[in-house]
Amino acid sequence: MTPPYVPGHGLLDGRAVVITAAAGAGIGGATARRCLEEGARVLISDAHERRLTASAAELEKEFGAERVAALPCDVTSEDQVQALYDLAVERFGRIDVAVNNAGLGGTAELVDMADEQWSRVLDITLTGTMRCTRAALRIMRGQGSGVVVNNASVIGWRAQKGQSHYAAAKAGVMALTRCSALEAAEFGVRVNAVSPSLAMHPHLVKVTSEELLDELTRREAFGRYAEPWEVANVIVFLASDYSSYMTGETVSVSSQHA
Repeated sequence: MTPPYVPGHGLLDGRAVVITAAAGAGIGGATARRCLEEGARVLISDAHERRLTASAAELEKEFGAERVAALPCDVTSEDQVQALYDLAVERFGRIDVAVNNAGLGGTAELVDMADEQWSRVLDITLTGTMRCTRAALRIMRGQGSGVVVNNASVIGWRAQKGQSHYAAAKAGVMALTRCSALEAAEFGVRVNAVSPSLAMHPHLVKVTSEELLDELTRREAFGRYAEPWEVANVIVFLASDYSSYMTGETVSVSSQHA
């Protein structure tokens, strides 16, 4: 049984947040909504421009145009990543939180995997996270404050057939989080990550077989998948002052059996 939705408590009042892959009904979209409910100003981005426009319009209607901005961004493009962060500073004057959510999955046995499949997953999921983290830290270093939250995955720890590229990328996100956190601590910035197991959203259904989703759901101790907003709640915690002594950590958002 899904628990009741948690109301906002002003945990991010007045803060400026940038979120990648934030269009639609997945973790990024849920995080944008949660941040707004917690009082933040939010710049959302996504590689899918039409879906981004629709998401931004919906959020603007609910939370006000002065608190919502949007810009298409393909995280494989350094120019587009830089434009995203330039807009955040132009619009909000600073960046308090960067949520790096963009990633690409898929299923392919290693013996059949083309170099292009491997490279694309790594470029979006790992290198894209690096580009966004780097852009955020360059701004936050000058501020002397800020928080970065990366989206990893339990698959960075656990083995699953057909997921060599995605698992390698997510394990890399965890390592990037640890190392960049040590560097960022020197100028007052924290870097952490969430590691979801199974959060259901429409895109996941399109790229994953019903058989595999059923199997993954059975592994969960609660006997159900997570709602995207349940992962977003943990992202908000890491973005807030409640996690002020945490950096370099990857927090599992999972009910999987050990």
